[in-house]
Amino acid sequence: MHVIIIGAGIGGLTAAHTLLRAGFTVQIFEQATELREVGAGIQISPNATRLLHRLGIADQLRQCAVRPVAMVMRRWEDGTILSKQPLADVCEETFGAPYYHFYRPDLLAVLATGLPAGIVQLGHRCVAIMQDEDRVVARFETGVTVRADVLIGADGIHSTVREQLFGPESPRFSGSIAYRGLVPAERLVHLQMERTMTAWLGPAQHFVHYYVGTAGRFVNFVGVVPAKDWRSESWSATGEVADALAAFADWGLQVREIIGAVDVTNRWGLYDREPLAHWSVDRVTLLGDAAHAMLPFMAQGAVQGIEDAFVLAKCLADCGPGDVTTALRRYEEMRKPRASRVQARARQNGVTFHLPDGEQQRVRDAQLAAAGGTNPLLASAWLYGHDVEAEVAS
Repeated sequence: MHVIIIGAGIGGLTAAHTLLRAGFTVQIFEQATELREVGAGIQISPNATRLLHRLGIADQLRQCAVRPVAMVMRRWEDGTILSKQPLADVCEETFGAPYYHFYRPDLLAVLATGLPAGIVQLGHRCVAIMQDEDRVVARFETGVTVRADVLIGADGIHSTVREQLFGPESPRFSGSIAYRGLVPAERLVHLQMERTMTAWLGPAQHFVHYYVGTAGRFVNFVGVVPAKDWRSESWSATGEVADALAAFADWGLQVREIIGAVDVTNRWGLYDREPLAHWSVDRVTLLGDAAHAMLPFMAQGAVQGIEDAFVLAKCLADCGPGDVTTALRRYEEMRKPRASRVQARARQNGVTFHLPDGEQQRVRDAQLAAAGGTNPLLASAWLYGHDVEAEVAS
């Protein structure tokens, strides 16, 4: 079968790997004129790293990844540790796969360079999709027309493919925006920070930081605050460092020093979508944010797209060109409940993280502290311990 993918982000590139591994002819069409990944840091949990390692890129991933020693929750005003969940060796012993932090362009580069030359076609913006019983046809702004057996929309939250299938629909605004920044690690040596994923929880907002890049050369931070009158979804909109500092002026010294050490900060509005009734129509389906855009409060957006890619390839491999619709229906049936559950949990974390100081906050903090008495990773076994490729093969 011939499969075309619209979108060369992490999900689209992973899908190309899985489909090539299954023996298909694959092309990716990306509207950007250069292959790039927006954003700075990204967390890839064991439910995705175990899958990526099967693509034969484990060594390349290890070389550019940071393996955090723990996931730490702190109180906003003084940094009191609310919980500390071990990662590193404990994570690998529990789930058989590592927890990684990446500089996003590094991860994208590993995925892209692992593909054969000519797979990715840049500068191709999809403007129309047509299909009949035997083929799907994609037409691009350049005038190029491509025919295939299957088309996958991996083109993000503003997916052109999704709009072609189901019509226009606006994403749901969360009411929060995020400041993000990347600080050279040498500027923060005096803070003596461990290589952890650390989240500071406070009223109506929170702050996350962790090391990324080869040998942990950067500290990535994301500060989530109420939106007020600004809600642009752009990842590249410039924010003012002074505004970010003002938003966290009463927070712990470490938070303020991390923000103060950055040269430039960006800000973007945080959006998700309600679960779609369907992801597929005949020979066309969706993958990643195009199918299930979610808030970043579970660090699962790209991870769920990676899971999609492995399940989709397995489902297609079990069918022939004449039975594509059955394969896509099976893919959707297997993936939609899990992705929707993660979407809902991410949205709920946006409430839990932002509780005002008071009784509910104290109950939350007590629950976080109590979880540290055992191996708290076991509570995440449904997420981190799940192997979607093994599930679809069973």
